[in-house]
Amino acid sequence: MRIKYHIACFFIKYVYRWKFIGQFPNDLKKFVLIGGPHTSNHDFFIGLFTKWYFGANFHFVGKKSLFTFPLGIFLKALGGVPIDRSKSQGFVDAVVGVFNQKKQFVLAISPEGTRKQVARWKTGFYHIAKMANVPVVTMTFDFGNRQTEFFEPFYPTEDKDADINYLKSLIIGVDGKNPEGNFKG
Repeated sequence: MRIKYHIACFFIKYVYRWKFIGQFPNDLKKFVLIGGPHTSNHDFFIGLFTKWYFGANFHFVGKKSLFTFPLGIFLKALGGVPIDRSKSQGFVDAVVGVFNQKKQFVLAISPEGTRKQVARWKTGFYHIAKMANVPVVTMTFDFGNRQTEFFEPFYPTEDKDADINYLKSLIIGVDGKNPEGNFKG
């Protein structure tokens, strides 16, 4: 485990020259971690090095078909969790099921759902958090300032539109690696 920390420190400090603002919520057992703006494959590596730096155990989900040998071994080692979407339950229900089965589970997900600029966020992360009764923690990939900022855990309310607008406000104006993909609102 210490080797991952040292690898993360090297890349964070010397390759990306990155810093962290705010606190990563290591004390929370379950939450949905959203990161943005998601404009580049570099975001995955920033996320991975963040995970190793803080000794966190967050996961990402993918189609079950991606988790076949040999790629599946690698994806699972990085925190991937296969989701079988061929069953009658949908994606949100499948991920909520994972939350309900585990004592500790952190799901990292991009609300944009792609690296390209989008007019609207996908709201699956929000429904997952609400149905699993867990908070949403927002983190940024701010390449303009070379930093990741963590925001306080946010518990979804009964006003979905207001909640989504608040979460978007934490990311709007942040410079992703490819600014043409930045979220504009």
